[in-house]
Amino acid sequence: MGSQEVTTPQVSWNGKNITVAGLGVSGLSAARALAGLGASVTVVDGGDSDAHREKAALLAEEGIAVRLGDAETLPEGTELVVTSPGWKPSSPLFEAAAEKGVDVVGDVEIAWRLRGPDAAPWLAITGTNGKTTTTQMLASILEAAGLRTAAVGNIGTPIVDVVLEGDDAYDVFAVELSSYQLHWAPSLRAHSGAVLNLAPDHLDWHGSMEAYAADKGRIYEGNQVACVYNVADKATEDLVREADVEEGCRAIGFTLGTPGPSELGVVDGILVDRAFAPDRQKNAQELAEISDVNPPAPHNIANALAAAALARAFGVEPRAVRDGLRNFTPDAHRIAHVADVDGVAYIDDSKATNTHATQASLAAYESIVWIAGGLAKGATFDELVTGAAKRLRGVVLIGQDRALIREALERHAPEVPVVDLERTDTGAMSAAVREAARLARPGDTVLMAPACASMDMFTNYNKRGEAFAAAVRELGATSV
Repeated sequence: MGSQEVTTPQVSWNGKNITVAGLGVSGLSAARALAGLGASVTVVDGGDSDAHREKAALLAEEGIAVRLGDAETLPEGTELVVTSPGWKPSSPLFEAAAEKGVDVVGDVEIAWRLRGPDAAPWLAITGTNGKTTTTQMLASILEAAGLRTAAVGNIGTPIVDVVLEGDDAYDVFAVELSSYQLHWAPSLRAHSGAVLNLAPDHLDWHGSMEAYAADKGRIYEGNQVACVYNVADKATEDLVREADVEEGCRAIGFTLGTPGPSELGVVDGILVDRAFAPDRQKNAQELAEISDVNPPAPHNIANALAAAALARAFGVEPRAVRDGLRNFTPDAHRIAHVADVDGVAYIDDSKATNTHATQASLAAYESIVWIAGGLAKGATFDELVTGAAKRLRGVVLIGQDRALIREALERHAPEVPVVDLERTDTGAMSAAVREAARLARPGDTVLMAPACASMDMFTNYNKRGEAFAAAVRELGATSV
């Protein structure tokens, strides 16, 4: 690792001509913030619906120009483009900006540049899966330590809005960052950062796994105290080795096994710290019990260890780690226990929208009736099925790309009973739950962890999870 001075660019926004790409939440936040600082702002968006026009009218009242129906042409005189996270680097608007030597950045970069000299440090988190849960765990731990904090970034309130509250409003931020946001944030230099895991995702956006990993690795650039990595995922450690950080910044691992020096891990059901404990070569500091983690599934224990590592890097005491984890309640549809019906547990993990997340979910239970399927987003399922085959009592398949999972099951788990549901109407989830109940035995877990996106049948993964929970409640009401 090398060294690098951490600086925040000092920018005068007054009179600067800025184009904001996208009328989404982050785009609106950036546009209003920059206009409030004196910039001349134009928002461009390819949409031209009633909802778009309504937003445009509100912005016009604030002196912000909006161009609808054309997201490709760069407005004349643009000096900087601020993009919403999901816009691809290959977008024609950005190609036009590159031709004219105009920089393209994201809202996270704008927030970083807006920080004052005494701004709260950022503890930053990324990874293919577990980002939101880990960020919320970290915020809970920081709050338990008596610190003024907020979970921001790719979660909750737009980060620009929070930064503009002023340097004295917060002590530290827990910041969730997507690969998209990191791609567009070249100046970001966190106090400490973590990459939880790496698995193929969003490759259509990044172009390759190497590019995706490189964008995730940006979270380590310029770290001051700790680069937190996953001992079980060598790719995350490789990113630490490649990072250019502050002198004295340490590589801190987390593991579900017994930790070595400079690691956090688990010993006899206890989460322990051998990274920031006194005499870490010989001793470990007790932080919390596995039972303090909700839910205590293996991948969630890993999330808790990563959050604890960042908190400890910031100087938080062990008691606050324990109290913060005890106080934490996960968001809905993340390996959430819905009910027990006739001795069978029903678990909603609708947030498991890719194979990596589903692999972690399947590993948490011994005998499973698995509800899976949806939009595969180019994923393959052979490795997932091979790893889970011995745990599967049965499988119920739903959604557009269910055949891909069925074919993987035929290759690698031919003895497992499979119900293939063709229907996609509003009653499809109820039918899936009834079929799963038929396959299950007392002591089993019916796990809805689809390994696919939801938009073929549902508005989003939340609606899919709600449909599952409603179907389970219906099943319980009719059970005798």
